[in-house]
Amino acid sequence: MHHAFKLCDAEWPLALSRSAHGYRLHLEEGVIPVNLHLEDDGSAVLTVDGVSERVTVAAHGDDVFIHCRGQNWHLRYAHPLERLAAQLRGSEEDVLRAPMPGSIVRLDVDAGDTVTTGQPLLTMESMKMETTLTAPREGTVAEVHYAVGQSFDRDSVLLTLEPAQ
Repeated sequence: MHHAFKLCDAEWPLALSRSAHGYRLHLEEGVIPVNLHLEDDGSAVLTVDGVSERVTVAAHGDDVFIHCRGQNWHLRYAHPLERLAAQLRGSEEDVLRAPMPGSIVRLDVDAGDTVTTGQPLLTMESMKMETTLTAPREGTVAEVHYAVGQSFDRDSVLLTLEPAQ
């Protein structure tokens, strides 16, 4: 089955199939065996192409948060119909939404600032874990909706962008 996931603000199209020992990711570069084994102590072991790593995983809906080797990763499943609707609207990337409830700990931009794809915009804290959100595309910051220290709910609009001229 064909899927798309957002990881580090980049979308990765892939196909996923079951195998006798877990799953296989079908990428343009080839097929990679993967498996996620949940341990009795609540931790997990992620195995990618034969290399295993102990990770911490938390899931909420289509969002999966992974802590591995001292880094935090946010993986979001992109439903094919939502992806198509976003392409037709053309403005989905103008809104930066909270992937989980939390509070702002650092703002890297102000309204009126020009940003480039991947540029850090703000850092949020949720469950004692800091996550930096970056610009999904080039543009100008139209509005920053929360100040440092303010709390918000999941899917709250944190920042809006205007298209680059």
